[in-house]
Amino acid sequence: MDKKVYLRKKRYCKFCKDEKLIIDYKNINLLGNYVMENAKILPRRISGNCARHQRQITRAIKRARQMALLPYVGK
Repeated sequence: MDKKVYLRKKRYCKFCKDEKLIIDYKNINLLGNYVMENAKILPRRISGNCARHQRQITRAIKRARQMALLPYVGK
């Protein structure tokens, strides 16, 4: 039997690459990329962020939800 080997492309943190990107709770377009359709926050292994920036994104999403800029639940 032949076993298939799947190689996954290494994901790099978008924010470490580009220092100009700023994580802010008011930037809904940026934060929307890190939220699933059912309003769950994407995990780090899927988003490809480093731990530091993933914490900042999570904090910003939670602040945006508190300010009613992002929904708590999906549609």
